Amino acid sequence: MGFEVEEIQVIELHMMDKRKYFPLTLLSGLTIRTMLYPFVLIKTRLQIQKGNTVYRGTFDAFVKIVRNEGRTGLYRGFWVSCLQLFPSMAYISTYEGTRHYLKEHLGVTENSIRSFVGGGLASVTGQTLAVPIDIISQHLMLMGRREKCKDFSEWSKEERRAQLKLSNLQNIHLNERVSRSRFGAVNAIIRTIYKRDGLLGFYKGYFVSLACFAPNSALWWFFYDSYTVLFAGVIPTYIPRLAIQVVAAPLSGVSAALITNPIDVIRARIQVEGTKFGETVRTLWTEEGYWLVTKGLSARLVQSVTFSIFIILGYETIKRWSILEQYKDKVRW
Repeated sequence: MGFEVEEIQVIELHMMDKRKYFPLTLLSGLTIRTMLYPFVLIKTRLQIQKGNTVYRGTFDAFVKIVRNEGRTGLYRGFWVSCLQLFPSMAYISTYEGTRHYLKEHLGVTENSIRSFVGGGLASVTGQTLAVPIDIISQHLMLMGRREKCKDFSEWSKEERRAQLKLSNLQNIHLNERVSRSRFGAVNAIIRTIYKRDGLLGFYKGYFVSLACFAPNSALWWFFYDSYTVLFAGVIPTYIPRLAIQVVAAPLSGVSAALITNPIDVIRARIQVEGTKFGETVRTLWTEEGYWLVTKGLSARLVQSVTFSIFIILGYETIKRWSILEQYKDKVRW
């Protein structure tokens, strides 16, 4: 196969068998979410805590959660978060559809520009559907299950106070009987949010979520295409294109995370505490100062790098598995 055919071959939505592509994408999303959920939970707890009152960092959080809540503590709220697979499907459909529309109807052929616009619009669609689920799952993430702690009686007074501070940040307090029940806790959280704020309570921080995730998504796809083109231009053609994409993906995740981490911290606080944007920024600045920029960043980078690698491995592989027969000889693995 000649170099002209191999160069920057992007598999578009119309080139794939949708009956294969969408089910495989859903399965891939569930697998990746299962693997990476503990990092999401740890990142959320680090972002919500005040200073270092509970956890000193990512590894410390991992050790304390496993020790005090059991291994299942790392998956608190997981099943509710799995509902985000459906917004994820809407996300990828919007992304692919936008890229196709820009090329076919507006004549935009530059991949990085189409990816930037597609990633931003896809995030708007995904977040509109995902924010209510995100808010509920964040409250569940903060519910340390003390009844499962093997050594709770041995906690120091400082550790007990710190755990209480973390739980109090939810602004939702459940009795022990309800918190032990998976569905009881979800139902109680939904009822409390609705009673306190109405339907709008499930969209707390919606606009700040858009301000965080839309640029993050747009930047991720922009960097991904840019890095892929850059590396493809200097790496020998016998190197599989998938290998180039797997290298470009984590670099894209790091680049986007470094730029958008402060707004992600603000978003998490607003959604959990229910405060307004200005008040949240002032509070975080008082608590953290310039360190606000790096709050929860280590966990986010680990999550972003790992997520980027696995999502591209799944995404690009599934696209190749789903490609229609007439395009198979034009795609380089």
